[in-house]
Amino acid sequence: MGFGDLKAASGLKVLNDFLSDRSYIEGYVPSQADVAVFEAISSPPPADLCHALRWYNHIKSYQSQRSSLPGVKKPLGQYGPAGIADATSASKDDDDDDDIDLFGSDEEDAEAAKLKEQRLAEYAAKKLQINCVVEDDKVGTDILEEHITAFEDFVQSMDVAAFNKI
Repeated sequence: MGFGDLKAASGLKVLNDFLSDRSYIEGYVPSQADVAVFEAISSPPPADLCHALRWYNHIKSYQSQRSSLPGVKKPLGQYGPAGIADATSASKDDDDDDDIDLFGSDEEDAEAAKLKEQRLAEYAAKKLQINCVVEDDKVGTDILEEHITAFEDFVQSMDVAAFNKI
C-alpha cells in the first residue's frame, strides 16, 4: 500500500487517481489519515490533478482542527491503493523487529482489565434502571407498576425513587 513519493509527480498522480471516487483518504469524514497524507505533500498539487487539488484545499481548510480530527495517525505507507510501493520508509533489516511488541505488555493489560471492570460495573448498575415522568392524573402509579412488572423476564423488582407532581 502507499502512494509512492508524494513530493514527485508520479506520487501525486497516484493520489489523484485514488481520490477520483473518494472524498477522504479513509472513511467519510476528515481524519488523521488525511492529516498524515496532507503533511507529506510539500505544495498544492497542480491544477490538472483536480481530485488531489480539491482534497488538498479541503483538508487545508481544517488547519486549526487537524489535531482534533478522529482516528489514529499511522505511517504514510499504510494509506493508499494496494500494489504501490511504500516510498516513505527506509529499507530495514528483516531481523530488526526487537522494537515491536506483538503481544503487548502486562502493564497495559492490567490497566485495560481495570478499565473494563469499571465500565462493566457502571453498566450493571444502570442495566435495569428506567426513568419515567407521568404528566397525567388519569394514570395512577398502580397501573403503571402493573404494566412494568408484567415483563417478568426483564424486570426483577420495581422501586419508586420519587414522586414529583407536575
